[in-house]
Amino acid sequence: VISAVLILAALALWYFLRTETTTVESIRVQVERGDFNISVFTSGELEAKRSENIQGPSGLRTVGLWNVQIAELIPEGSVVKEGDWVATLDRTEISNRLQDLETELEKLQTLHTQTMLDTTLDLRNARDELVNLQFNYEEALITLEQSQYEPPATIRQAEISLEKNQRAFDQATRNYELRYQQARARMQEVTASLNQLKRRYDNMLAVLDEFVIYAPQEGMVIYRRNWDGSKVQVGSQISTWDNTVATLPDFSVMMSRTYVNEIDISKVKVNQPAEVVVDAFPEKRFTGFVTEVANIGEQRPNQDARVFEVKIQINESDTILRPAMTTKNTIITHVEKDVLFIPIEAVH
Repeated sequence: VISAVLILAALALWYFLRTETTTVESIRVQVERGDFNISVFTSGELEAKRSENIQGPSGLRTVGLWNVQIAELIPEGSVVKEGDWVATLDRTEISNRLQDLETELEKLQTLHTQTMLDTTLDLRNARDELVNLQFNYEEALITLEQSQYEPPATIRQAEISLEKNQRAFDQATRNYELRYQQARARMQEVTASLNQLKRRYDNMLAVLDEFVIYAPQEGMVIYRRNWDGSKVQVGSQISTWDNTVATLPDFSVMMSRTYVNEIDISKVKVNQPAEVVVDAFPEKRFTGFVTEVANIGEQRPNQDARVFEVKIQINESDTILRPAMTTKNTIITHVEKDVLFIPIEAVH
């Protein structure tokens, strides 16, 4: 019995402590040979290579306006024809200034008329005085001629009277010339001020006519983006430095604007090949090449690292490509020719 129990215990111990032989399955992969691409991966958005800007008034600075608010704006993506309405700007400030100019213009026109009448009356009186002095001189001359047979004292008195009238006439003539030049200068000054104010008024009217903005050509309206990436909308302001409201892109040649991290920017060069995929249509892939690489980095919103702007021109043309679509870009920075490919799991 003891022997049987020992045998059973030994068998049980062997059963629980025994180790099974495991078979290892080997995964075999065919090593391939080919070109190995070293790439930089970025995200960006589409834009047209060429576009026509829809601009607001060009003479805002000449009328003293620096910022103008957009009151009405056509929906983005609208297809317009040449001459179609796009936007209307707020006329409040320029209308107030125009009313002030009209009041000032009326005052200056009244001053111009009054100055002209005063000058005419003043010169007329001066001419009448000259005529009277001319008559006095002629009378003194006749008196001198008739006093030839009078006593010497009478003749001398006549000569003195003639000389006085002569000096008075000559002095009045010189004064008239000075008064005429003075009146002419005064009229030129008032006329110049009036003409200057008229030009300001006409310029303001011309700028006011441009507050209704029309499409310069046929195309799809795409809103302009501000420096912070936000789009122009109703209530946004345009300035004298950048009066672009929207753009009309040319869809025949599209580009992907992307930003590369400062760590990878040294690898990116102009004319390097690239592959572009639009997030809206991931099944389609487009080829392209790098056309521009910024020399100066910038700090983009919601990004900690410095990035450099890179533009990729797309070779193909497709109707699905629209501005502002999000893209994923693969820039091929280097190609190793004729190398072996193995799975990364096989590298230890």
